[in-house]
Amino acid sequence: MVGRSFRRLLGFIVLLLCTKPDLGFSIQAGDAKIGCIEREREALLKFKEDISNDFGFLSSWGREKSKKDCCKWKGVRCSNQTSHITKLDLSSYKYKDEYRHLRGKISPSLLELQQLNHLDFSGSDFEGRSMPEFIGSLTKMRYLNLSSTNFSGPIPSQLGNLSNLNYLDLSGNSNMSSENLDWLSGLSSLTYLSLNHVNLSKAIRWAETINKLPFLIDLNLKSCDLPSPITPSLSIFNSSLYLIFLDLSFNQLSTTSIFPWLFNFNSSLVHLDLSHNLLQGSPSDAFENMASLESLDLSWNQLKGEIPKSLSSSLVFLDLSNNQLQGSIPETLGNLVSLRFLYLVRNQLEGEIPKSFNNLCNLRILKLHRNNLTGLLAKNFLACANDRLERLDLSFNKFVGSVPDFVGFLSLKRLFLGHNQFNGTLPGSIAQLAQLEFLKIPSNSLEGIVSEAHLSSLFKLLYLDLSSNPMLDVKLSSNWVPPFQLRHIFLASCKLGPRFPGWLRTQKRVGWLDISSSGISGGTPEWFWNITSNINRLNISNNQITGVVPNPSVEFSRYPQIDMSSNYLEGSIPLYILQAGWLDLSRNMFSGSISSLCEVSRGASAYLDLSNNLLSGELPDCWGQWEGLLVLNLENNHFSGKISNSIELPSSLKHCTKLRVVDLARNELAGNIPSWIGRTLSNLVVLNLRFNEFYGSIPEELCQLKKLQILDLSNNNISGMIPRCFNNLTSMVEKGNLIITYNYTIPCFMPFSRPSSYIDKQIVQWKGREFEYEKTLGLLKSIDLSSNELSGEIPQEVTDLLDLISLNLSRNYLIRLIPPTIGRLTEMDVLDLSRNRLSGEIPPSLSQIQRLSVLDLSNNDLSGKIPHGTQLQSFNSSTYEGNPKLCGPPLLKKCLGDEKEEDSPNNEGQVQEEENDIWFYIGVALGFIVGFWGVCFTLLHNISSRNPKFKSLRKQKN
Repeated sequence: MVGRSFRRLLGFIVLLLCTKPDLGFSIQAGDAKIGCIEREREALLKFKEDISNDFGFLSSWGREKSKKDCCKWKGVRCSNQTSHITKLDLSSYKYKDEYRHLRGKISPSLLELQQLNHLDFSGSDFEGRSMPEFIGSLTKMRYLNLSSTNFSGPIPSQLGNLSNLNYLDLSGNSNMSSENLDWLSGLSSLTYLSLNHVNLSKAIRWAETINKLPFLIDLNLKSCDLPSPITPSLSIFNSSLYLIFLDLSFNQLSTTSIFPWLFNFNSSLVHLDLSHNLLQGSPSDAFENMASLESLDLSWNQLKGEIPKSLSSSLVFLDLSNNQLQGSIPETLGNLVSLRFLYLVRNQLEGEIPKSFNNLCNLRILKLHRNNLTGLLAKNFLACANDRLERLDLSFNKFVGSVPDFVGFLSLKRLFLGHNQFNGTLPGSIAQLAQLEFLKIPSNSLEGIVSEAHLSSLFKLLYLDLSSNPMLDVKLSSNWVPPFQLRHIFLASCKLGPRFPGWLRTQKRVGWLDISSSGISGGTPEWFWNITSNINRLNISNNQITGVVPNPSVEFSRYPQIDMSSNYLEGSIPLYILQAGWLDLSRNMFSGSISSLCEVSRGASAYLDLSNNLLSGELPDCWGQWEGLLVLNLENNHFSGKISNSIELPSSLKHCTKLRVVDLARNELAGNIPSWIGRTLSNLVVLNLRFNEFYGSIPEELCQLKKLQILDLSNNNISGMIPRCFNNLTSMVEKGNLIITYNYTIPCFMPFSRPSSYIDKQIVQWKGREFEYEKTLGLLKSIDLSSNELSGEIPQEVTDLLDLISLNLSRNYLIRLIPPTIGRLTEMDVLDLSRNRLSGEIPPSLSQIQRLSVLDLSNNDLSGKIPHGTQLQSFNSSTYEGNPKLCGPPLLKKCLGDEKEEDSPNNEGQVQEEENDIWFYIGVALGFIVGFWGVCFTLLHNISSRNPKFKSLRKQKN
């Protein structure tokens, strides 16, 4: 990469600085005339005595006559002129795939080597001892390499006495620390410094100390838990004019203080790595003036804002991945014509890929996956770099249109276009990508036919993924012999059937094969099972494959993950499949017993799902050899559980202490529920024993299952009382995760152990129906004890399960009151207490459960008024039926007190109405009287006033 040529140059510079002109090496035969100095030879022999194991490395060291000249000992070099030992190189070395190194302690006898200028113990094991302080007395030292030597404790400050030191490497000693780096200020000649993995969390003034090293060229402080510089004025100082290589990755640096410090190296820095820190804010102005910068890594930080529009035109490597950058990719990135490696992965970038990217003629790797990029890819997409581009990853975006032709991309090795919105057919030009090793275009909307013509020239193809393109028809002739040997084949959810793909028989090195949901029907050819011997993962689920799985003589070379679920496979389960590390044979027609489990020498399976088959007979009692088992699902078979004339669960299951899921539902198992389940299976999250014939009481030991989230004992013959200790099921008290997921390692006893992860999934009886929960199973916390013979009262302690979502105690013989504090279960969604003998009133607190969507209290002996509340009145009357003493809405039966209350307001209203009528009539009468006399008064007044007028008129007339 970009740093390689620089590293070679730097190494040459350091070599010149570390070697004096007057010093040579006495490796030549002619040097024997002088020989080594006696006291220095004795010093080396005393050093050897303190080395407990040298793996034969020091076999040439000794007092024998033939070994007298220590200058000829392995790892020792002397001056040609003075015979003083000047170089001691005892670094580890590789021999037949293993590294050999010294083990022991460093003897103080090395103080005799006062002319020593080169000391290399890298890779040795000093067994956690402290670094000797006397090393600081070897003042002629120019080169000191004590990397990965298993020292511990503080770095001795005496190292600051080595004023001639040019090269210092203490990296890889994670148990070493330094609370301050003041001792570095004495190393004024230092050009190379590496303290990678040394704990510097308390060295808060590290930047000021680095400023005092004027000739420093290469600084490596990776993974030191380094704090951010605290002095704002660090941007003003006379620092190194030569710092070229700077690695501060995997620390605790923040933007506010580190960027001003970096500005001082604008003119010199060539390589800068700030990845895996806590950088925040926008990087827009931080790197504009670093004209010499060729490599910039800011990945895995918390940077926001936009990608800087102005960056060094010298950049060869740019990584801004795994931040929170937004906006579009600036057109100015196309001006970085020297760019070879560009990583913008996992941001929030939008818009189209700039057309200026056609100027990036030197581009080797372009990774833009997991953003929100959109648009069509032009026909001339990256045309300038088509003969150089090796990797292109545009997956997990929103690109549309057809897949580009990629004509002329002669160097392309990896093409990732998955999880976009590409449509149309797969272009025939894919066949021209002769160097292609990885072809991944899953989860798009491709259609049409993929034929031999697309793949016949891809001689180097190792990885083929066209899965989740439901309209894509992969038509490859059964007799076709591909030119490649694939390691991974993903053709799930494509049109691959109906016949089993015959061309697969030629693929002898397949490690991962997924042809699930691909429309394959009929039987599997015999050769198919032979090619699975080297498989890591095999998925042929959700097809219509029929027939018997053979029991070939081959064995798995590792413990694979096998999923053959949801087919029509029948017959007995072959022994060799039971050697898988993860096995799902559910939803088939397998029959017979599973006693062959005991023939497996040591079960490696972490996941075993044989549910929904026709299996029968006894449950084997050899689970002790399956101690790595995490999930055991034998639901819906015909197991009887008879063991040695007794009827019970096999006690050997107690050795499977890692179990998270035990599902034995819908079988014919009987006997008492073993108390050892609670004592030994402490990791259980799901325990499902419903629809069996268990009897006896619920053992109180089940209350020890602190992680239990689903307990289903329904439809058995269990009697006795509900344990009062249920409030010890702490996972039902505390908030949980949305997804129940965990990492595990399939317990391989071969060299191919592999870590993996698993998300719990479970079929749960929910609201009267069965549902499969997976990605939301973590939210479901349920207890189902329905359809048993339980008696006694509901324990008050049940109401302590504050995060309980579903409680079903129906169809038992429970008596007395519903706990008055039932309203504390505010997360409750389903509550079924029907068909018991519960009495008393419904607790008013029940109306406080706002999330309740299913409630059934029917067929009990409850009495009194249904508490008033919007929630309880919203249920159908069937929720409360069969309780003749209940009354009030939503029931039509009115409570006795309600009738009196209804009468009282009506009487008052009637009296009020009668009073209003009386006053109405009185008002009418008064109105009539007043009106009548008013009219009469007016008439009388008019008559009296008219007499004089008439008289005057009469006079006028006369």
